[in-house]
Amino acid sequence: MDPVDFLEQLVAIPSLSGEENATAAFLIEQMAEIGLQAHRDAAGNAVGVLGDPEARRRIVLLGHMDTVPGWIPVRRAGDLLYGRGSVDAKGPLAAFVQAVARLDAPPPDICVFVIGATGEEAHSPGAHYLAQTFPAPECAIIGEPSSWNAVTLGYKGVLSLEYSLRLAGGHSASGQTTPAEEACAFWDKIVAYSAEFNHGDSWRFATLDPSLRDIQTSSDGLEDSVTMSIRLRTPPELDFEELKARICGWAGAATVEFPYADPAVRSEKNTPLVRAFLTAIRASGGKPRFKLKTGSADMNVVGPAWGCPIVAYGPGDSTLDHTPEEHIEIAEYLRAIDVLEVVLRRLTGLDE
Repeated sequence: MDPVDFLEQLVAIPSLSGEENATAAFLIEQMAEIGLQAHRDAAGNAVGVLGDPEARRRIVLLGHMDTVPGWIPVRRAGDLLYGRGSVDAKGPLAAFVQAVARLDAPPPDICVFVIGATGEEAHSPGAHYLAQTFPAPECAIIGEPSSWNAVTLGYKGVLSLEYSLRLAGGHSASGQTTPAEEACAFWDKIVAYSAEFNHGDSWRFATLDPSLRDIQTSSDGLEDSVTMSIRLRTPPELDFEELKARICGWAGAATVEFPYADPAVRSEKNTPLVRAFLTAIRASGGKPRFKLKTGSADMNVVGPAWGCPIVAYGPGDSTLDHTPEEHIEIAEYLRAIDVLEVVLRRLTGLDE
């Protein structure tokens, strides 16, 4: 299938987190057509295999199939393709498949895996399954938008927390502190601590950044209650357990739970994987750049588990992630395929 038609059809399939079946079926069908062994694993990930899956050397290209909510009609406008997931992250995943489609069979000791993971936008069940069950590869490329001429070396960590407090109701004139007021005071302590931790540092990869995602109050006439969802973007080397202990100390009578946590991850520049990207980007006429992202990705999950050289790469402007105007430049998508082909040929020895 034509690479652009493939991307357009992939984007046109709705695939909210937990609802990736149709996308997985399409990917498996298309990967089988280009000669890959294709199947779904126990976590629902779509897996394509080029070479002997028992080979000693494994190269993994790990993208994700799911998207955030908010349907955007799929359409082309000149060189632009609009649609939810076109950037985050079906564009990078499609580029992975199309680049592997250009390869001959690798040497007997090398196998290339293309994986479309489930649930990256919802705590990454697909990536967690791979981290626990998939043998550490020789290197891994995570499918996330970096732009065609840039390589992402790291992501900040994430710590999510749920706050809840229920107190006996009282008259507004009683002077009694309400659950909502307690919650606001708790939030203020997190903001103040983050500012102290950051010491005025303007480099956001090194800062602790809290975000209030949701707050709701309710009353049944006898008790008043409040719930609050908070997400903290965390820098490398932050002690999660120490931070959790501080947060619990600030909570008072409230209940605090931490449903999800992934540490920051940062890879080395001087690896064969990175050098392959530098060569490939230059060969395509680009000046390579490195990025460190303030969000998080499946790289946070599999990177520490696998301990191998790892980067994130893919076409697209990440500032369009999750926005109503999400779109990808078709020319950039095609250039990213060219770059990935060169990278894979160097890593597998097919360019020799």
